[in-house]
Amino acid sequence: MTTERPPHLPPQLDLNQLPQHVAIIMDGNGRWARKRFMARYQGHRNAVKAVRTTVEAAAELHLTALTLYAFSTENWKRPQEEVSVLMNLFSEYLQKELGTLTRNNIRFQIIGDRSRLPNFIHDPLDNTLSATKNNTGMTLNLAVNYGGRAEIVRGVQLLVQQVQKDSIPVDQIDEAYFSQFLYTSDIPDPELLIRTSGEQRISNFLLWQAAYAEFYFTETLWPDFTRDEFYQALLAYQQRHRRLGGV
Repeated sequence: MTTERPPHLPPQLDLNQLPQHVAIIMDGNGRWARKRFMARYQGHRNAVKAVRTTVEAAAELHLTALTLYAFSTENWKRPQEEVSVLMNLFSEYLQKELGTLTRNNIRFQIIGDRSRLPNFIHDPLDNTLSATKNNTGMTLNLAVNYGGRAEIVRGVQLLVQQVQKDSIPVDQIDEAYFSQFLYTSDIPDPELLIRTSGEQRISNFLLWQAAYAEFYFTETLWPDFTRDEFYQALLAYQQRHRRLGGV
């Protein structure tokens, strides 16, 4: 897709070879805080700037979708104080960043099981979903209370219900049919998955969708993730030869 070229882009970045969908595991907030002798919640608070910067950079490049892993189903095991900070930050983000989403014509979605989220989050969440639903630019997926295995189990449950309702022959169920029961049914699968902080695993994130994603791992801790770091990940992606099982 050809876009008008922003002047600050690296000259070697080819706008015609960008991934449609980028997914990011935002990791390293706690280590960022510990290195500065701060409480862990300070790392989470400082991470919001990196979110805003990355969202704006992705929207400027006219990507189809950006998915950010914010809170996993396993993160409930963390200390209650830290979980409370994360939930409050989520509520604050929804309220404070609505202008950023609107200004950039971004459609906001949440992927994950919202039923366990605190009550105080539901109103700002519904407001943001409603206010951005008709935006026609990039889709921003925020994965909250999300787990890849849980998503697949949920998809199987929905599939079985549909098959029972419509008496669909088993041989008509293929990958494309199943994919419509996933949270990401209306967007392409991610071609690039970024993880910050040096860890090299996907931690139950987009297990189905990331089957053919290119992985990019960086030592940068998430609060330090910049626009230039995002461009470096895109440049690395453009050096890959995506054969998708071919030769």
